[in-house]
Amino acid sequence: MNRLTTEKRAQIIGCLVEGNSIRATVRMTGAAKNTITKLLVDLGEACAEYQDGAFQNLPCTVVEADEVWSFCFSKQKNVPEQFKGTPGYGDVWTFTAICADTKLVPSWLVGERTSDDAYVFLCDLASRMTNRIQLSTDGHKMYEGTVGPAFSQNVDWAQIHKTYATAREPGKYSPAVCMGTKKLTRKGDPDPDRISTSYVERQNLTMRMGMRRFTRLTNGFSRKVENLAHAVSLHFMHYNFSRPHQSLKERYPRTPAMAAGVTDHVWSLEEIAALLD
Repeated sequence: MNRLTTEKRAQIIGCLVEGNSIRATVRMTGAAKNTITKLLVDLGEACAEYQDGAFQNLPCTVVEADEVWSFCFSKQKNVPEQFKGTPGYGDVWTFTAICADTKLVPSWLVGERTSDDAYVFLCDLASRMTNRIQLSTDGHKMYEGTVGPAFSQNVDWAQIHKTYATAREPGKYSPAVCMGTKKLTRKGDPDPDRISTSYVERQNLTMRMGMRRFTRLTNGFSRKVENLAHAVSLHFMHYNFSRPHQSLKERYPRTPAMAAGVTDHVWSLEEIAALLD
């Protein structure tokens, strides 16, 4: 690790954040597999720490939250008997929140789709906000007993319930067809026109395209849940600070972190790599 220059680190980071696997990055950069993995772990920790400190007193007012599926070690049905029920083996869910106005992702959590993890995620999200926010989530029941306590009732919250068709052609791999949606106010007085999960669901696609570990039907999945968490931290460091968002462009390209007032410029990959120095 110490022998890598900042420029070499930046090259590796560029490969990883554009959706390449570890082995593909090895072929593209010539760096050893273990070197790339160690860089991911060390930099993932540094990115998580930096963003934890930077995302405080945020001006967000409209936030959307969701959870995206992935898996570690093996698919849930193939988890060995001795690891069944152990967190980090089989299904893994990553909670994410996105500001509808700045497109900033201020909080995320790699864990399980449970009320306990949802509460931890929502408490972290609430702690980063300056204002009372309007929150939109999907219709999962785990949010019903967690949103209020996490925000101390200081939130305008609505859920979007979607109805899906159950019939599907045999052997066809595709998501179920959405037949309709219903917006339900749960707490406070949310603006009906801003009740939506469209942005956060689009962010799910960004994650799947930017991280090989989230690709469906892949052999590039994480063997360790810790490495998945490090990859997520690196992904959001790049997304928030280095990747100008098309919807935020005014006279010049802007990233979500710039729109939220967290930074004043587009970060280079070398700046992200320098977090290790």
